[in-house]
Amino acid sequence: MSLDRYPDLDPERGEVVDAEVVVQDDVLVKAFALGPGAKLDPHEHADSTNVFHVVEGTVTVLQDGTEEEVAAPGVVLHERGVAHGARNDAEDGVAVLTASLCPMPR
Repeated sequence: MSLDRYPDLDPERGEVVDAEVVVQDDVLVKAFALGPGAKLDPHEHADSTNVFHVVEGTVTVLQDGTEEEVAAPGVVLHERGVAHGARNDAEDGVAVLTASLCPMPR
């Protein structure tokens, strides 16, 4: 048995592929792989804190109307109710981040 839950995600250009990595009563961790030019549209979680961990490549993080490039390894905090998203501006190569939500959204 392997303890590693890191999923094998292989998105095409412009595609976002996601997978649930950990699902518990009090936390949700999802992995998002963004192909070149892909975008995870801004959204918010009114009752959950969200933390991005950039684990591969570079993503442009969108947060409350601002943008910032974050390269792996990188960590970005999104407070409850703050709109956030991500974009892979690379011409080639996949960018991967995990998103941890606490408490788990209902």
